Order: sequence, then C-alpha cells, then structure tokens
Amino acid sequence: MNAISTAKKLPIPADALGLLAVPLAMLALWVLVTRAQWVPEQLLVSPTKVIEAVGELWEAGELQGHLQNSLRRLFLGFFSGAIFGLIFGVLMGLFKSMEDYCAPLFNAFRQIPSIAFIPMLILIFGIDETFKIIIVAKAAFFPVALGGYDSVRGIPKNYFEVAKVYQCPLWPLIKQVVIPATVPQILTGLRLSLSRSWMVLVAAELMAADSGIGQMMEWGRQMFRMDIVVVGVFITGLIGFALDYGFKWLESRMARWKMG
Repeated sequence: MNAISTAKKLPIPADALGLLAVPLAMLALWVLVTRAQWVPEQLLVSPTKVIEAVGELWEAGELQGHLQNSLRRLFLGFFSGAIFGLIFGVLMGLFKSMEDYCAPLFNAFRQIPSIAFIPMLILIFGIDETFKIIIVAKAAFFPVALGGYDSVRGIPKNYFEVAKVYQCPLWPLIKQVVIPATVPQILTGLRLSLSRSWMVLVAAELMAADSGIGQMMEWGRQMFRMDIVVVGVFITGLIGFALDYGFKWLESRMARWKMG
C-alpha cells in the first residue's frame, strides 16, 4: 500500500521517468568521465564548461546570430524545394507521359547524396547564401517528390476512371480526390525531407560558410574550443528533434482529421 500511495504522489508520470532515465544516465557518465579525467579535456569537456560556453556565446550575441542564419536558410531552402517537389511528384503520378520522360532521370539524381553537389555549387555560386539555399532545396525536393508520386500512384484507378467519365476538370480532381488520399504519405515525405535538409545544411555550413551553427562548430574546432563544438552538436540535435517531433504531431492531427 505504501509503494502504491507513493507512486500516486509522484509529480512526474512513470513513462516520463522512463524517457529521462537514459539521458540522465548518460549525463552522469559524462560527469564521471570528465571529473576522473579518463579522457583528455581537448577531446571531451565537462558539462559545466559547455554551459559556460553557451552563456558566453549568448552574451556575445553569436549564438542567436548563428541560429537565426541557419534557420533562415533551412526554411527558405526547405519550402522552395518542398513546393516544387510536391508539384513535380503529383504531376508525374497523374500523367503517364511525364512519368515516362522524367522518372529515369529523377530516380538517377535522387540516388546522389546532396553533399556530393557541394563542391560544384561552391564553384558556381561561391559560399554566399544562394549555394546553401540550393543545397537545402535539393535535399528537400526528392523525398517530397517521391512521396507525392508514390501516394498518387497508390490511389485506386477506378477513382480516376469515374472522374474521366464525368469529365472532372484537373483542379477539382486534385482538390477532391488527390489531396485527401495523399496527405498522410506526403506529410511523411515532408518530415523526412525536413530532417534531411537540416543535416545537409549543417554539413554545408561546416564545409563553407561565414555564419551558422555548422560554421560555429568549425570555428570551435579551429580554435581548439571543444566546448563550442559540443554546444553546436547539442543545438543541432535539439533542433532536429524539435522539427521531427513537430511533424509527428502534425501527422497525428491530420490522421485524426481524416478519420473524423
């Protein structure tokens, strides 16, 4: 009875405690390793120094500036690439002739890692904003286009046959048939492309940039400031987690809307 009453009085749910167990254990191990100096400080700094580095970067305004530049590039590149990818994928799924002409080249280009285009884009556009936005747009384009294409191809053919019999125009067909049937899969493609776009952007900033989270980590490496590098790693992970969690929430909301 005492154990049960104690469990009922816990302010944190049991599942939340389970989720926190692994991060807290890793934090404790991190503190133990750095205090015992089992790893040189040049390779692994203490959590205290990482927190101090966050305060230092925040007071100087550098953290906000790098974060703002990275997020601006992410959303400009992602939305442009996702919009074109969605239009392209849906049209390729709707029109057989477009699929015949475009699918082979599309499937070939989507196999090439986005990072492989970085040297070529740097030669063409330099290290200015255009290069970063284009590389993010490329990373976003292909997952969304593939999701749109596959979802349209998965719609039962009798839907289109009925629409053809009643001579339904293209826009009402897309609005009333294609969009409701493809929203879940397109959202999955958007979620994957957003996560991929963020990773590609940070990699591009590591290689060639004058600002951004990736450039902040590269500067920390050059200055032997492992604390700043770790700050960048944590921020990259937190933003990636927030983006992915946000899209998961949106997918669940859209699924309930469709069921309702």
